[in-house]
Amino acid sequence: MYEDKILVCKECGNEFTFTAGEQEFYAERGFQNEPQRCKACRDARKNAARGPREYFTAVCAACGGEAKVPFEPKSDRPVYCSDCFAKMREQQG
Repeated sequence: MYEDKILVCKECGNEFTFTAGEQEFYAERGFQNEPQRCKACRDARKNAARGPREYFTAVCAACGGEAKVPFEPKSDRPVYCSDCFAKMREQQG
């Protein structure tokens, strides 16, 4: 039903593909307009609007190492470094 389309990014002028799957996704969501920007330019716009992320330093509850997290740690909840957090997620899955 849908076929890939080649569109031109209004930001950088490069061509990008608006895939059949993306078109179907847009239709399911009721979006009327095709994307105006390529993925790289869309991502850059989102990140620019969000601003720089502030990180906080905490002590990992599992290994005692340093953990840098994008939220202010609270004393009533454990904080884990990225390695320990990843190990915990693997064990749950």
